[in-house]
Amino acid sequence: MALFKRRPKPVQLESLDHLDDLTRSGKPVLVDFFQFGCSPCQVMDGIVNELAEEFDGRAVVVKANVAKVPDVAAKFKVRSTPTFVILGISERAKANGREVVTLRWRASGLVKKDVLAGQLLRAGADASG
Repeated sequence: MALFKRRPKPVQLESLDHLDDLTRSGKPVLVDFFQFGCSPCQVMDGIVNELAEEFDGRAVVVKANVAKVPDVAAKFKVRSTPTFVILGISERAKANGREVVTLRWRASGLVKKDVLAGQLLRAGADASG
């Protein structure tokens, strides 16, 4: 028996291909674009970690260091940090038997945890958790 339960952590984004792989899970993907030395990013770090734990198995929570994945930051036109995007499978595409990943929600700056959680649920994260 383990003394400490291992807590789920956000996935550290490595590349645009890595993000594509994560979206194929069919679960909503929350991406936290951050940079070191950013005070609001540090405030949001704990909240993002809590969401990764609470939505484990129901959504994918990702941290993207804009200095390490500039191509991903450019794709989403990230101009300030923190910036959050939620990606999900389009309902219309599901109805047509295809899986097309779409931007479901976006915000920059400090965002309350319940707002992020609500947007994950709205994007299709299973509510039973």
